[in-house]
Amino acid sequence: MAELYWDPFDEVIDVNPYPLWKRMRDEEPVYRNDKFDFYVLSRHADIDAAHVNADTYSSAHGTILEIMTPEPMPPGFMIFTDAPAHHLLRSLVSRAFTPRRIAALEEHIRVLCAEMLDPQIGAGGFDYISDFAAQLPSKVISQLIGVDPADREEVRRTIDLTFHIEEGVGMVNETSHAATIKLRTYFAGLIEDRRRSPRDDMITGLAEAEVTDGNGERRRLTTPEAASVTNEIVSAGTETVARLLGWACVLLEAHPDQRAELAADPSLLSNAVEETLRYEAPSPVQGRMLKNDVELHGTTIPTGAKVLLLTGSAGRDGRKYTDPDRYDIHRKFDGHVAFGRGAHFCLGAALARMEGRIGIEETLRRFPNYQVDHDSAVRLHTSTVRGYEHLPLVV
Repeated sequence: MAELYWDPFDEVIDVNPYPLWKRMRDEEPVYRNDKFDFYVLSRHADIDAAHVNADTYSSAHGTILEIMTPEPMPPGFMIFTDAPAHHLLRSLVSRAFTPRRIAALEEHIRVLCAEMLDPQIGAGGFDYISDFAAQLPSKVISQLIGVDPADREEVRRTIDLTFHIEEGVGMVNETSHAATIKLRTYFAGLIEDRRRSPRDDMITGLAEAEVTDGNGERRRLTTPEAASVTNEIVSAGTETVARLLGWACVLLEAHPDQRAELAADPSLLSNAVEETLRYEAPSPVQGRMLKNDVELHGTTIPTGAKVLLLTGSAGRDGRKYTDPDRYDIHRKFDGHVAFGRGAHFCLGAALARMEGRIGIEETLRRFPNYQVDHDSAVRLHTSTVRGYEHLPLVV
């Protein structure tokens, strides 16, 4: 049998990593990569436990392997922050990212779907990612945040640029960095505007929310803090929802009976979204740094080690799921870790689920028998995201 080797940069492995991840779960549940100096946890139980143990598994040094540093990251992004600063930021954002605001977006999401999908009726085919799946989340988040309608297309294009990928450096490049700075500057302007003229939107919520900090004092987010948090919400929600919709499109074409069921009965869609997230996690790799030694499966992982949590592997772990490599929209299960767990559980999970459910429903309403042009499809590869960059459909 071939030597066991995995790293998140290998595009050949990334095409179908599941057989290798199964070997890791069975043979080396604590896998060590000497080339890039990291450890890997691949079993569901270990990954779940790590997510809820933020005191040991730190996010403050970065959660993407290529940017992880021995020193804590500069303040700003919640995802790169530990308690107590993380709790403070999350509390502030939660007060702006309310269930009421999320629920109020349902009709708007359907309108956006119609605007993008109706022109494709009778066209013969279109790119499901670039013409729909990648646009929907950025347009929805612009509405939620409170971006003025006149600015939304420019903001969407700038969001796209923040995910620009270059050979050898991934998303850590000048184009992506410049777009991130441009967005942050724009959001800072919105924050200042809402301080002067409040509205019923998330930006106003971030501008006005107050919590008690570690010194017992009441305070609001500074404008740079609020702009960074807004940028983080935009980035996280846009990329992962686009991949979720792409995976759902591919999986349902491969399972036409299940696709027909969903087209006939949209009430099944919520569970189908959960099964898609379990089966093909859009973000299958998350990084942590150990704050103390961990003893696991006979291996000591030392303090300061970089540890990758294979969310994508956890979703296929037979120790947790029956027949895990079978895609089944009727599967009965008690959850997955595609949105993380514990302190860093995805704040936008409810919105992502809604966008996935409505996006699939509106797609099947118009194109119940679409076909994927697999020969022309283009996969997206980064160290932390799996999915499709282009997905041509024949309709």
